[in-house]
Amino acid sequence: MKDPYETLGVARTADEAAIRAAYRKLAKKHHPDVNPDTPDAAVRFGEISAANELLSDKDKRARFDRGEIDAEGHEIHQQRQYYRDTPGQERYDPAGGFSQEDLESFFSQQFGQAGRRSDWGATGRVRPGRDMQYSLTVSFVDAAGGTTRRLSLPDGKTLDVRIPPGTEDGHVLRLRGQGGPGFNGAPAGDALIEITVAPDPRFHRDGDDIITDIPVSLKEAVLGTSLEVPTIHGPVKVSVPAGSGTGTRLRLRGKGIRHGHQFVQLQVVLPPGDEPELAEFLKTWTPKGTVNPRETV
Repeated sequence: MKDPYETLGVARTADEAAIRAAYRKLAKKHHPDVNPDTPDAAVRFGEISAANELLSDKDKRARFDRGEIDAEGHEIHQQRQYYRDTPGQERYDPAGGFSQEDLESFFSQQFGQAGRRSDWGATGRVRPGRDMQYSLTVSFVDAAGGTTRRLSLPDGKTLDVRIPPGTEDGHVLRLRGQGGPGFNGAPAGDALIEITVAPDPRFHRDGDDIITDIPVSLKEAVLGTSLEVPTIHGPVKVSVPAGSGTGTRLRLRGKGIRHGHQFVQLQVVLPPGDEPELAEFLKTWTPKGTVNPRETV
């Protein structure tokens, strides 16, 4: 697996905000929903997600930087380390890099609460579990309408994450008690899940309203027509009134997010090739009225 810093394109000194920004930018660009015709999009997106998961976790990032784990989070076996006895506690020599807190965390992860036995140097303190940070990318439609997604954790466990309707890009969901284990009866920490909403070329959001740009031909705009347009609830039929122009908005009541609406914004597109009959007609056509379309510009 590639170096996570290289995968996200950030320096090893990058702070949390820079890592988060790099991940969100790459996740939106390489999400499989945005690249349905790119065979390796899912693989690339998986690499980006894994890199972000490692670097957004302070402990894992520190261990990776120290060479204790690899880019996939697997332990790297170190050379033999020495320890010495100190009155009241047992600790590894500083050359080994382990502190009392490191030992407590290690035994807790490996053996659960039973791992904090006094003969391993446990202090007996009551300490809540750590909050764990994760990232989850969802499609625009799922974020707008709400859904439940399953998140796989590095330890093999899974979390079913409920995405509320209207979830915005960058929103952080808190799952109580789904973080690191507590010590000596203290409660577990929480799972903090940052949501990245993948862009959808069909929609863009304005509060709880959704805007959809729909191209129409000159003939359809002049004479009117009926079109099928996408919504987050499925396709619907829309009647385009005769005499519509670019910028004309058609409202689809209740088709937005929560109680919002969807607005279909028309874009009149001229024929791509030569249309001699149309050109000849326009030469002799005199429109009714004398409105100058540039008067309000």
